[in-house]
Amino acid sequence: MKPFLLLCWLCLFAGIFPAAACSILYYIDTQTGKIYAVNNEDYWYDVNPYIKILPHKDNQLARLWYGWNDRAQGGVNEAGLFFDGATTPLEQRIKGYRNPSGNLGDEILARCRTVEEALALLEEKKVALTDGHMLLGDRFGHATVVEWVDGKRNLINIKDNVLMATNFLLTDKEKGNYPCPRYAAMEAAVKQLQAGGKPVGLKEVGNIAARAVQPKAMGPHHREYGTLYSSFINITDMEFVLVYKLDNSKLTKLDLKAEFTKATEQTIRLQ
Repeated sequence: MKPFLLLCWLCLFAGIFPAAACSILYYIDTQTGKIYAVNNEDYWYDVNPYIKILPHKDNQLARLWYGWNDRAQGGVNEAGLFFDGATTPLEQRIKGYRNPSGNLGDEILARCRTVEEALALLEEKKVALTDGHMLLGDRFGHATVVEWVDGKRNLINIKDNVLMATNFLLTDKEKGNYPCPRYAAMEAAVKQLQAGGKPVGLKEVGNIAARAVQPKAMGPHHREYGTLYSSFINITDMEFVLVYKLDNSKLTKLDLKAEFTKATEQTIRLQ
């Protein structure tokens, strides 16, 4: 695999966005049918993130997720179900629903094989985020962003083989964080890539998300923030790459088909 080219976009959005910004892309290559998912996790640099790999056992699917403090921020499982999330403007709580408790992301990946099963699990647990939305995508080409706005659940399904999310509500852009230059930059890159009419790989799709990274900046109380890590997943071939703090020398590359056959749990500390 060729190196990722994250560093070439480092100055594009300097000093514009808060630490909680994120960007997510699910992409189907029409030439090969292969499916890719990429994410920039933008957050404070003083957390201690890691990759967790859990084996298939006790009716739970093998899975990989990344995050910190015993919370999966995103990941993929052996069935090819992917999820990630991003913060959005605050909404009122929907009656009878709640924000998640425990490690919801791990539970989704452990129990669900498809987008439909993941959505059913959210309903079963009566989860409705008040400050975020989730992008769910599977190996069958089904993908949706689920968000909860004005007392109801909204689903934004994949269109023209691409689905993206940043930090505005796709079903109510007037709520805030829109227009989003990061979303616009990725959208322009997608159009350029599709216009080329050539098969693409994980590197090319990953470089779409590279247009939306945040360079390191200083926030309140001298806390550094920026793109904490960028994850790149070839869902079809089960390839996984993660770049830590926009440093291509801090790259983790995994063959998930091999990792998911292992019998023991693994934790990979990012540093």
